[in-house]
Amino acid sequence: MGLIALGVTGGIGAYKAVEVARGLQKRGHEVVAVMTHSATRFVGAVTFEAITRRRVITDQFEAGMNAEIEHISLASTIDLLLVAPATANLLGKFANGIADDFLTTLYTATRAPVLVAPAMNTQMFSHEAVRRNLDTLAARGVRFVEPGEGYLACGWIGKGRLAEPEEIVAAAEAMLRPDGPLRGQRVLVSAGPTYEDLDPVRYIGNRSSGRMGYAIAGEAARRGAAVVLVTGPTSIDPPPVAEVVRVRSAAEMHDAVLSRAGSVQVVVMAAAVADYTPAERAGQKMAKSGDTLTLQLKKTPDILGDLGKRRLAQGDGPVLVGFAAETENVVSSAAAKRERKHADLIVANDVSRKDAGFDVDTNQVTIVGPDGPEALPLQAKSRVAAEILDRVERLLAHRGVRQA
Repeated sequence: MGLIALGVTGGIGAYKAVEVARGLQKRGHEVVAVMTHSATRFVGAVTFEAITRRRVITDQFEAGMNAEIEHISLASTIDLLLVAPATANLLGKFANGIADDFLTTLYTATRAPVLVAPAMNTQMFSHEAVRRNLDTLAARGVRFVEPGEGYLACGWIGKGRLAEPEEIVAAAEAMLRPDGPLRGQRVLVSAGPTYEDLDPVRYIGNRSSGRMGYAIAGEAARRGAAVVLVTGPTSIDPPPVAEVVRVRSAAEMHDAVLSRAGSVQVVVMAAAVADYTPAERAGQKMAKSGDTLTLQLKKTPDILGDLGKRRLAQGDGPVLVGFAAETENVVSSAAAKRERKHADLIVANDVSRKDAGFDVDTNQVTIVGPDGPEALPLQAKSRVAAEILDRVERLLAHRGVRQA
């Protein structure tokens, strides 16, 4: 059981939020309603107060000694922030960090998972600005309950009406109590670049930000897995996982992954590991001399390849997922890599694209598995992570891996 903050915004679907609150309570959860001023024009606060048996929050500046910090107190105690319905206005505020009422301030203050059920006119829902805000929120890990299709209050017919209360309650329950093949499993995810030092000042690296691997680690944790994140140097904060192991070089990542892989059920190698490292590292900063500089490099350890060989030799081992960052022949190169590395899945992406690959929030990948390649559309990396783990869960279910 958890404490859920139910945000209600100003739309005709607000009446359904009453049934959402009731459904959450029937599942054993505590609910505190947070209503925007516009929401109170559709449903009275007293209705939610009668159902939840808690004071309904409608004003950020209510009188009282602790009123000004109530959003911080609630933010640190809730297990889930659920907004149903979520208007286009609310999505824009969430996406752009506008905190001008209690609900938007609560969103910026909490670190609890966030679930949003959008509801609006079908033209508004398809507008570029709204879609961009949805992608921004998805990249931050916000989850969504897609709106339904049919007759809208405005008289239009199309996609935009609030999802049914039971669907919203089920989605909230799934986030609080994930119950899939990954629940209770141990998952290792590698992320970020590796830096291969030339001397105490310079290094060879790449533009990987770690966003894709971090999204996978966060999604696996949300599905109930105990996640070990082995990460190279990045500037972003890691998601809440069981263990974070920080490394710098390919050799360090090899040791960290191989030493832990025997005790996990899934390994996802999303890191952009350097293929070569300096044959010798200079002990002091190399002085600048001459117009050219020749470096001697040697191959780094093949982490995914060594995992595949180990699994092949033992006849058993974790589900293996690798990544292939390519600039040409993307799918064929990934298929060859899958066979060569004895991996279950290879996620291929064209890193020459400006809107996918390194150091951006979106990605467009092709997942190459035993049944061939499957191209996914350009979308937020958090959604790509969910797609990848959907397929990992299918592999686990096919293997009959026991849930802890």
